[in-house]
Amino acid sequence: MNNQGDKTSSSYSLPRPWTHEVFLSFSCEDTRKGFTDHLYAALTRAGINTYRDENELRREEDISLEMVKAIEESRIALIVFSKNYASSRWCLDELVKILECKRIIGQTVLPIFYYVDPSDVRKQSGTFAQAFDRHEIQFKLETEKVASWRKALTEAANLSGWDLQNIANGYESKFIQKIVDEILTKVNQTPLFIAKYPVGIDSRVEKVNVLLDIESNDVRIIGICGMGGVGKTTIAKAIYNLLFLQFEGSSFLPNVRESSEQPNGLAHLQEHLLFDILHKENLQIRYVARGVNVIRERLRCKKVLIVLDDVDQLYQFKAFCGGRTCDWFGPGSRIIVTTRDKDLVKQIGVEEVYEAEELDFCESLELFSCHAFRKNSPIENYIELSESVVKYVGGLPLALEVIGSSLFSKRSILEWESTINKLKNVPHNQIQSILRLSFDALDETQKDILLDIACFFIARDKDDASRILEGCGFFPDIGIRDLVQRSLITIDNQKKLRMYDLLRDMGREIVHEESPKEPGKRSRLWFHGDVHDVLNKNKGTEPVEGLILDNSSQLFEVPLSTMAFKNMHKLRLLQINYLQLMGSYELLSKKLRWLCWHGFPLTSIPSSFNLDKLVDLDIQHSRIKIVWKEFKLLKNLKVLNLSHSSCLIKTPNFIGLPNLEKLILESCKTLLEIHQSIGFLNKLIFLNLKDCNNLVNLPRSICKLTSLVNLTLTGCSKLRNLPEELGNMESLMELHADGTAITKLPLSISHLRNLKSLSLRGSKGPLSRSWYSLFSSWRSPRMAPNLISTPVLASFSGLHSLRELDLGYCNLSDGAIPFDLGSLLSLQTMKLSGNNFRSLPASINHLSRLELLIVDHCARLDQLPELPSSLVLLAAKSCTSMERMPVNMGLLSKLSSVSLNDYTRLKSLPEDLPSSLRSLSIESCKSLEGLPNFASVTSRSFYKFKKSVC
Repeated sequence: MNNQGDKTSSSYSLPRPWTHEVFLSFSCEDTRKGFTDHLYAALTRAGINTYRDENELRREEDISLEMVKAIEESRIALIVFSKNYASSRWCLDELVKILECKRIIGQTVLPIFYYVDPSDVRKQSGTFAQAFDRHEIQFKLETEKVASWRKALTEAANLSGWDLQNIANGYESKFIQKIVDEILTKVNQTPLFIAKYPVGIDSRVEKVNVLLDIESNDVRIIGICGMGGVGKTTIAKAIYNLLFLQFEGSSFLPNVRESSEQPNGLAHLQEHLLFDILHKENLQIRYVARGVNVIRERLRCKKVLIVLDDVDQLYQFKAFCGGRTCDWFGPGSRIIVTTRDKDLVKQIGVEEVYEAEELDFCESLELFSCHAFRKNSPIENYIELSESVVKYVGGLPLALEVIGSSLFSKRSILEWESTINKLKNVPHNQIQSILRLSFDALDETQKDILLDIACFFIARDKDDASRILEGCGFFPDIGIRDLVQRSLITIDNQKKLRMYDLLRDMGREIVHEESPKEPGKRSRLWFHGDVHDVLNKNKGTEPVEGLILDNSSQLFEVPLSTMAFKNMHKLRLLQINYLQLMGSYELLSKKLRWLCWHGFPLTSIPSSFNLDKLVDLDIQHSRIKIVWKEFKLLKNLKVLNLSHSSCLIKTPNFIGLPNLEKLILESCKTLLEIHQSIGFLNKLIFLNLKDCNNLVNLPRSICKLTSLVNLTLTGCSKLRNLPEELGNMESLMELHADGTAITKLPLSISHLRNLKSLSLRGSKGPLSRSWYSLFSSWRSPRMAPNLISTPVLASFSGLHSLRELDLGYCNLSDGAIPFDLGSLLSLQTMKLSGNNFRSLPASINHLSRLELLIVDHCARLDQLPELPSSLVLLAAKSCTSMERMPVNMGLLSKLSSVSLNDYTRLKSLPEDLPSSLRSLSIESCKSLEGLPNFASVTSRSFYKFKKSVC
């Protein structure tokens, strides 16, 4: 470990902030104005930040410091080997520097062989031999330099790349497109998060990297073995971050063991793998055998990097990689498997195994200190105590993190000594027992929350889980915060609850210990074998508080009896997806807080089913026609999810649900009406009616929902109007009504002072369709009459909080956008693509926070008014009637990107461009006369210029 500076940093685990995505190395003499120029144009056209040397008169001297800096700051280096490449000392010095960056900072290096044989590059034969004959004479006193050039050429030629003579039958355009497609795949991939404090990672990654031998062209499987908590997954993620750009495709598949225990779990992971590598959606894998065939057929020619994390059975490996030879993948592919089972790696046929090492004492003390003190060494007066803790805990990173986090809030010496005394009674290196100390230190409520999460709520939305836990009386706001603080759970970027596998296993083991031999006497049941046995044999007892059984794969076709629940009087959490139950529903627990029953088999919920304490009712994909036939008073219900209930005709009477907060009716295709009583839901904050495509009207009472924050109407294709009193919904922040038949918003919308996002994209009612028919009857956009339409809304006045506005593809004509557009003082993003107006209101210049303006495919738009100085991105592609740009374009000091492709009438650009400009695209602007003054653009920031076919 390096003792200088911040010891928690890691060159392998932390993503490097690249300035350029691609650096082009090429010979000026024979490719600058031909192949390399076309390649550069294609890369920039694809939005890839590419650096090339603009100096056409390279002198035969050492490469400049500016060039060295550009190489070091580039994520990928593309080397165009042409016949004269080796003749240039500059090119050869570039190549040596590039390969140095490959070794030191993990830069990806990809060779392109342009009418040269790779063997000529590798052996310095052919034209390369002639070049080196001259170098040997010219640099006879610098033999080491010439030798370094030869070595670099040999090393680069052995890398995987592209050979024009073997790809696309020599067609350069197709060859270039293939290169661009593969580069796009690489730059669109993002590194994985490794750890908050990646102590000791570098040395371990280096050892695994040696075993992988990336330069070898064989297909190789590497195993990373070790006990739980030793850091196998962390090492695998760091290796993945280091290498994934060097492959045609890559995928990191987490928690293979856990996923294989879920219905269709391996098939879902196969989908994940294929999407990661092929970047194609809708590759639905319904069963593993189908996935095996698709992986074998689609990936057999690709050089891939695949990480299978936490594998414990041979069949799991075979679902992704086939047999021991791994002949499903192209040459140079690497498979990394992490497992606790050393025997498994032998069955798989792993060539090399890395035994994950525990941290040494210094590393352990550093990691412990990072979590206990938020510093990389102990604070004064706690050095000896910290060393004592580390000696007992050992070098297991997870245990150090958990124990350190548990001590973070403890600042008394007595508390620390108490913890150390407890550690002395734990057998050394028994991590489950060490972790158990953190569990034992929790109060009873925190323990219940932790066990519920471990057994039922991993990967569930944190807010949804909190509602259920609150209904159980567990005070989750405080409890979850404390568990996060103690590193016992985490919350990811999507606000989902997560746990380390070892901590999850610890929690489940604690439940298992309640009754090792009789599952029906445990508090929580999650393993499908145990659950089915308990239900099938009526073994459930009073201690059971939670039970889940997902039968989506139809593992159990015979209906079970409600008698199985007769003795489960404390049951509060129940998930029985796609399960058939026969008998009286009166036998189910009266203490249920969460009922998740996807595929609910009945047309209505029986009146005998006691749901009085229910907080969350989730019956998606049900056969429900009427939710319940008799009036129900459910004072505790906060979430009702009836999504994809294709038989649902109408909603229930909502008067009996006074505390409902979320109502989800997505894709209820037969739903014709929303009950008027919805107006009584004064606590409703989320209403989703997406794709209810038979819904024609909303009840006026919906406007009484003064707490509603999010209203989604997207895909309600028959919905023509919104109630006039919509403005009464004072808390509304998001209104999404894409793809509806709405032509005009009510006047009262200006009262929505908290509205932040408004989207009507693709809304085409009868009026807008008539505009389109009239418009399309004219031969060209400019011949069409100046259509004046009724404004989509009368005024923007009052929408002071609006940040995002999307009126794209609504066939709006002149006058449809109010002239007081400038009153939207908080607007940051405006999307108006695909409309029929000729101009925009001049008041757009008053939008002092507007950063993104998109008006693509507005064929009649012939001018833009002065734009606000805050604008960062302007996208106005295919505006074929546009003749001139805004007069103040050169003064837009924050403008970074401008896209003006496919203009047929644009004759000129402003004389001076803003110095902030980084990307300018004017492809296929056939009438453009002359180019602007590029001297006004700061050279370091301006990296994209597209002018092909001008």
